[in-house]
Amino acid sequence: MYAEKLLPHDLEAEEAVVGSLLIDGDSFVRISSLIKPEDFYRERNQLCYAACRSLFERNEAIDQVILARELSRTNQLESAGGMAYLSHLVSVTPTSAHSEHYAQLVARTSTMRTLIDAASRISVIGYDDTDDVDATLRQAEDILFGVRTGQPQRGFLPLRQIYDQYLEERAAVADPLLASDTPMLTGYNDLDELLGGMQRSDMIVLGARPAMGKSTLAINVSINAAQDGATVGVFSLEMSREQLALRILAADAQIDSHRLRLGLVTEADEQRITDSIGRLSELPMYIDDTPFQGMVEMRSKARRLSLEHGLDLLIVDYLQLIEGRGKGGDNRVQEVSEISRSLKGMARDLNICVLTCSQLSRGVTNRTSHRPMLSDLRDSGSIEQDADVVMFIHREDMYYTEEEWAQRSPGCPYPKNIAEIIVAKHRNGPTGKVTLAFRDNLLRFYSMPNSEPA
Repeated sequence: MYAEKLLPHDLEAEEAVVGSLLIDGDSFVRISSLIKPEDFYRERNQLCYAACRSLFERNEAIDQVILARELSRTNQLESAGGMAYLSHLVSVTPTSAHSEHYAQLVARTSTMRTLIDAASRISVIGYDDTDDVDATLRQAEDILFGVRTGQPQRGFLPLRQIYDQYLEERAAVADPLLASDTPMLTGYNDLDELLGGMQRSDMIVLGARPAMGKSTLAINVSINAAQDGATVGVFSLEMSREQLALRILAADAQIDSHRLRLGLVTEADEQRITDSIGRLSELPMYIDDTPFQGMVEMRSKARRLSLEHGLDLLIVDYLQLIEGRGKGGDNRVQEVSEISRSLKGMARDLNICVLTCSQLSRGVTNRTSHRPMLSDLRDSGSIEQDADVVMFIHREDMYYTEEEWAQRSPGCPYPKNIAEIIVAKHRNGPTGKVTLAFRDNLLRFYSMPNSEPA
């Protein structure tokens, strides 16, 4: 029964689209972003629309005579139905005023056909006898994601096309209204100067030992980016959303986090809290605090957020808390390597920046110099390989008391509440360090007035 069914299509809408273009060639501007030639079910309509697009791209007029000449030039006039079919298209189209509506009907039926094709491909995957269920789910998800976004599976592209896209993106940056790939800012001028901002498709790893402030810095960066217009998603695997919301509120209102948590606030504090909640509530920021999530679930949620609200920056706090696919005694190093690759893949697939916090091994505390290195990244060397940027937070006051510092470094001021942000790896730029001030009670990092990238 199902085999006898025709694929969804609307021939009247297809004819009306091409007929609208023959009546008013300028209507191509309104519909060009809605449909492509392959969205047409009937081949002759595909040929006619593709020829209209070619004329538009060459800045030539579009009408019945010119279209016939263009089709004849490419030896497609007969396949497109000849002059008789072009005359038919004009005669059956009442007006070009509704060209957008006709195009939407064509796009809708094209999507339904694509969905049917996707379902067929997913069924083939489902019948495949494999033990890797997560990989199968990822394949199926990729297929459906392609249907939602209209993006075909990535393949080989000629170098010329890549450069064309690059030039288009550069042109878009010149116009802020068209810019979609501009880097996001951390909100710390020296760090932004060193990194060139947070780039899309990049995975940034922020590593530190416990209590150094990596969660605080990640959240500070996310708030700064959101205030600058970026849409931010946060996977908080360590803290509940209520705890995270209070930390964000304390940082923005500049109120001692301990007093805020206990409700020990003054009347002046209450006013600052109200003002901050008003500001923060307007930010395009979304929090997911589900514990023990795996990459399949996180990837699915990130894609859904991207489709529904847009997504520019994704915070993961923190990498080692992501659940692996192994059971019991499976190799954790291998699991973390797979998680790291998946995070980088997600950054590329969704064209977002992924900033993930990462724990460092205890080796950093056992050295004479406590300055972290790339080899201190815990559980896997794959993190270093996959990351585009690796930053560390280093605070000497976490290792030495004021008296110990005076004996160790006589004449040097005690670095109380001073944090070095060490950029140890930067795939597309320089490494170096930036100095920030840290207020633990306010859960906030501040730029230093005299700080310069080293």
